[in-house]
Amino acid sequence: MELHNLKPNPGAKHRNKRLGCGESSGHGKTSGKGNKGQKARSGSGTRVGFEGGQMPLHRRLPKRGFNNFDFRDKTGVINVGDLDRCFEAGATVDEAALRAAGLLNNRCDVVKVLGDGEIEKALTLVVGKA
Repeated sequence: MELHNLKPNPGAKHRNKRLGCGESSGHGKTSGKGNKGQKARSGSGTRVGFEGGQMPLHRRLPKRGFNNFDFRDKTGVINVGDLDRCFEAGATVDEAALRAAGLLNNRCDVVKVLGDGEIEKALTLVVGKA
């Protein structure tokens, strides 16, 4: 077997449908779209969820719940082990110091300190949640 001897399996290749090219092609005149109606027109069709003018399901069902995603507080997370690694003893750690140390890189409303790691020096923390 060599590349120039390869052939596709029987039935694997199909001719393209040549729509609108004569009645004897089987796809002439209306090109397989039937007679008239919205789906026979060019560039048309119904939108997603359209049910023929009946009140669609997504409007029949009641709205439920509440989502506060856009208005939530953005929280920056810092671990105790990171503080021990990045700051000297006696340092004051606030949001600006955390940004300078590269521990915070995005805008956040609140900085939260989590307990992963160990801390062996005295630091002054000025954060929202600890």
